[in-house]
Amino acid sequence: MTSDNYVKIFDTTLRDGEQSPGASMNLEEKLQIAKTLEHLGVDVIEAGFPIASNGDFEAVQAVSRQASDKVVICGLARSGFADIDRAHEALRDAPRARIHTFISTSPIHMKYKLQMEPDDVLDAVYASVEHARNLVEDVEWSCEDGTRTDRDFMCRTVEAAIKAGATTINIPDTVGYTLPEEYVEIITMLMNRVPNIDKATLSTHCHNDLGLAVANSLAGVQAGVRQIECTINGLGERAGNAALEEVVMALKTRQDLMPYSTGVQTEEITKASRLVSTITGFVVQNNKAIVGANAFAHESGIHQDGMLKRSDTYEIMTPESVGLNESKLVMGKHSGRHAFKEKLKELGFELGQNQVEDVFRRFKDLADKKKDVYDEDIVALIDDEVVRGDEPIQFASLGLACGSEEPPQSTLELDVEGERKEVTTTGDGPVDAIFNGIKELIPIRPRLQLYQVHAVTHGTDAQATVTVRLEQEGRTVNGQGSDTDTMVASAKAYIAAVNRLMQKLEKTAPSALSA
Repeated sequence: MTSDNYVKIFDTTLRDGEQSPGASMNLEEKLQIAKTLEHLGVDVIEAGFPIASNGDFEAVQAVSRQASDKVVICGLARSGFADIDRAHEALRDAPRARIHTFISTSPIHMKYKLQMEPDDVLDAVYASVEHARNLVEDVEWSCEDGTRTDRDFMCRTVEAAIKAGATTINIPDTVGYTLPEEYVEIITMLMNRVPNIDKATLSTHCHNDLGLAVANSLAGVQAGVRQIECTINGLGERAGNAALEEVVMALKTRQDLMPYSTGVQTEEITKASRLVSTITGFVVQNNKAIVGANAFAHESGIHQDGMLKRSDTYEIMTPESVGLNESKLVMGKHSGRHAFKEKLKELGFELGQNQVEDVFRRFKDLADKKKDVYDEDIVALIDDEVVRGDEPIQFASLGLACGSEEPPQSTLELDVEGERKEVTTTGDGPVDAIFNGIKELIPIRPRLQLYQVHAVTHGTDAQATVTVRLEQEGRTVNGQGSDTDTMVASAKAYIAAVNRLMQKLEKTAPSALSA
């Protein structure tokens, strides 16, 4: 491979991914994901939108301080100088820093969102990029809603951005509107018409509203793009973004038609996917490409026959190539701390000593209850520890009385800001009784949007992982909880969501976000 065939992977899970309704992450969770992304081998980590809130600023700052010189840390900024200065301040400690500034360029966005004339937008492009370039050497500029932008005007803005010092030019399909052929035409036009286009790297940022984010991103690469902006598991607002695992494995698998390389260590993909799913509470659908539970499963008799004879009759890549190994019983109630720590490393988790001790204790408890302990069980245990941390509201105990004769009754104990509180409530069912009890003990009044249960492994003794989505004042969060008792898992999930929602209600979002 030549350098001309290298495609940079720009991961925006921590920024655009977090804009998914419910996908709020705290500082420690962002640091853990950032460390995993660096280990995965991405080229750029967009760590957040520093002016959005103090929490976002602190996250970008902390990720910058943690990063090595192997990865670029990026902060997003609108075209205003205050945004750019705030991003620069957050990125000061990054060994390699990038400011990513943007402004809308489509007629509909300029008229109704910005309420600006095209010439004023053009002036803002030059001024914002020039200001950012005076602060850092690596500047990316995006024309928001690029695929609905007038082509002549796009050429003028791209030329101006490069002239002002932009080193990367991103052409976002902000609303997931374009088709692969059209995206190729846009990229080809820019390469042919913008005189200084050779001085910048072209980038894609495609949303999945029509299910074409990955297809459009790959089409862009074939047309000359050399950076793909994407997220783990395709996380993102509305229908999500191009999925990192899909674009990377497509490039790796179809070298015959796309002879391009990336720096991603594909064997780490499954670990990264599991971690992001655990932290955000977004369960990966079973038939999700590359990382779904059924991605390498074969049920059809014809398929099974072919697989037994030769695996590549129906598998175009191996499970091992994305870090997916068959779940094996390797841990039990007699396993010691050293073996448990090694298992955590194998699964891609790096926990502090106190966290390891807490998870190890719960692992021992689980091994006493459950005959077979699988990797997925340990991941589910870590879920509670990673998500819970030192949250203000903690689950303590739960007692239930239910059946066909009397209304279900829940007796619940929670630690609220360090104070043990107890309540007994009834409901239409045991879950309703539990949630009614939690609501009596917490300071907010959220609305339940989603309640979902799935088994971590097979068998009647399997752990249940429950996902709860709560909403209040337009803010939406997910929470997850796992336990061999589905009702306990339900309580943990609701409490996890409450803690996230309380944190999110404290944040103040800026007036406009890039998509």
